[in-house]
Amino acid sequence: MIPDYKNPDLSVERRAADLVSRMTLDEKVAQLHSAPWKVDLAGADGRFSPEKAERHLKNGICHVGRPAHTRRPREAAIFTNDIQRFLVAKTRLGIPALFHEEALHGHMGVGATMFPQAIAMGSTWDTEIVRRVYEAAAMETRAAGGNYVFAPNLDLARDPRWGRTEETYGEDPFLVSRMGVAAVKGLQGQGPSIGSDHVVATAKHFAAHGQPEGGSNTAPAPYSERDLRDFFLPPFQAAVIEGGVLSVMASYNEIGGVPSHVNHWLLGALLREEWGFNGYVTSDGFGVDELASIHHVAAGVRDAARLALAAGVDGEVEDGSCYSTLAEQVRSGLVEEALVDRAVARVLRVKFLLGLFENPYVDVERAEHATNSAEHRVLALAVARRAIVLLKNDQDLLPLDRTSMRTLAVIGPNAADLHLGGYGADPMRGVTILQGLQAAAGPGIAVRYAEGCRFSDGPQDWRGHFEDQVALADPGQQEPRIAEAVALAHEADAVVVVVGENESTCREAWARDHLGDRDDLGLLGRQEEMVLRVLETGKPTILVLINGRPLAIPRLVERAPAILEAWYPGQEGGTAVAEIVFGDVNPSGKLPVTFPRSVGQLPVFYNHKPSAKRGYLFTTTEPLFHFGHGLSYTTFRYENLRVEPERISRAGRAMVSVAVTNVGSRAGEEVVQLYIRDSVSSVTRPVKELKGFSRVALAPGETKVVTFELGPEHLGLWNQRMERVVEAGIFDVMVGDSSARVERIALEVVDE
Repeated sequence: MIPDYKNPDLSVERRAADLVSRMTLDEKVAQLHSAPWKVDLAGADGRFSPEKAERHLKNGICHVGRPAHTRRPREAAIFTNDIQRFLVAKTRLGIPALFHEEALHGHMGVGATMFPQAIAMGSTWDTEIVRRVYEAAAMETRAAGGNYVFAPNLDLARDPRWGRTEETYGEDPFLVSRMGVAAVKGLQGQGPSIGSDHVVATAKHFAAHGQPEGGSNTAPAPYSERDLRDFFLPPFQAAVIEGGVLSVMASYNEIGGVPSHVNHWLLGALLREEWGFNGYVTSDGFGVDELASIHHVAAGVRDAARLALAAGVDGEVEDGSCYSTLAEQVRSGLVEEALVDRAVARVLRVKFLLGLFENPYVDVERAEHATNSAEHRVLALAVARRAIVLLKNDQDLLPLDRTSMRTLAVIGPNAADLHLGGYGADPMRGVTILQGLQAAAGPGIAVRYAEGCRFSDGPQDWRGHFEDQVALADPGQQEPRIAEAVALAHEADAVVVVVGENESTCREAWARDHLGDRDDLGLLGRQEEMVLRVLETGKPTILVLINGRPLAIPRLVERAPAILEAWYPGQEGGTAVAEIVFGDVNPSGKLPVTFPRSVGQLPVFYNHKPSAKRGYLFTTTEPLFHFGHGLSYTTFRYENLRVEPERISRAGRAMVSVAVTNVGSRAGEEVVQLYIRDSVSSVTRPVKELKGFSRVALAPGETKVVTFELGPEHLGLWNQRMERVVEAGIFDVMVGDSSARVERIALEVVDE
């Protein structure tokens, strides 16, 4: 008779309980930490080493970290299969492992498809294409042996000094919620079990990580419970309740003096009891250790492990130096074994849902074919096309007319390198902006290139994310490059200047010797000077921004006639930029974040409170570009805004409709945005709150009626007693093409 835990016809809860009852204490503790990618389970020949596995995995393991980080897909698949065979055949209970990978904007493995960075995906305002991206990332991850990813990032980008802004979908809780649910569904499938082409998703970083004090990564989040519930928590709540996410990662920061890794309210009362989460809570890398080394709420690794386990952190990533002490602490009476059992059962539940006990292995021959396939490359290009935002286009400079030019100058430090953003890996192919323009220009146009200037030393492309030290380029050595660029501009019919940041100047500050946050949002080095000198030539000039966060560049915004925000556009991004420059594609991206005029304006997010923007001496509170902004090569007209009924009860629902017409001469896609404002309320509310959006394609002259539904989930607030209620009164309903350009209508909510 087979044991219950090996019977696939039984519930995962029963199977997990049975397996826990059969495990020794050492086997249980082994299921609570990982063997990171830095632990070498390979021999001198690069293949799996049973001898090393015997040392590291003799009692089993929760998960092994990033086996595809340095291996091609086929080799990674072989390696993970060998580990699983060891665990299944050579450990007492045969418990297979999770293999965790990164998948922020594609599987972070050698040769995998690198899609546009997360902030660029936020600019698409297209949940369906985002779901497809993560479905592709899941397929490529699983084919290479991975089955568990640390994605999506559901932080709100409310301070652009923070180098991880690029990893988010933007500053708004509604937009991030919709993108987050799409990402979870793409990664995990429809659930509850995880199919062979899907992986376990991890909602991170829980919580309030995206607006750190001073814009400094991992810094405190000094926000009230109301702030948390209004802004930072909704994306995670949606991922849990709507998306069914199976893993949540505790954040490094503290909230109200309590680090998230020991926050009983956050990980227990809220996440599990209020929201009903029944998955697995993981630490962030060295997050448990930092309870002692940084936060000083623990006296050492033993103390840190005990506190984190009690708070609800079920497993420790990286080297497991803290949780490996738990067996001894249980034996000495410092830790209740029931707490260990609780965490182990949660880990095992995830493994059962993945089907690992029935099929722990992957098809080695499929790995290469599934990775960076033609279909996935087409998808990467489609995302980049939707993500690029036309910020400015004076006198319809764009698109460029191929028939009216003979020479195009491409200038700038970001033009000739492949920029993927943080948590990217070598896709073994890619199209730079220079290459894209060369291919799209056609035989009648000479495309000539000059670097213009450098702003950082070391790798100029995606590889810079991994370099610990980064230094600015010597400004005194840039004059010859600038002079060359200006001379080239003089000779050209039009100029494309590509500037911004790179992966070494905007990135995760994961250690004091690996920084990525900034106290200034201007262009580094002599980039701005170079652009201004090119503009002085009088040649038609398009400014293309490659960056991971909003840039404060008011002089360039004032003077450059056309500006494209391309973010980090992925491996096919150069093609998409060129298609938009020459008009083969009509831009349709919208900003998911607000662009400030200066650091002094921060915070500058659109959904601020009414008292936040009284004004500054000698300047304005208006941002450079508003949340939701994005132009097109055609024009859309909004009319006949309606709300039906105009009066509803607190529990009622209303339909909002607007007619959108393409009054231009070419087809285009518009992102219609719905905002509300509670005119009078018992607690202060933002001046605007996004509550709906819809991407609509329109031919010239075509009209479509776009509808949205408003109900208690959109109109509610947390009152002074921290109860979720809908209050009677007038709601200002706004529909338009950005947060700054809207039509308005009133909706009245009355007592029943």
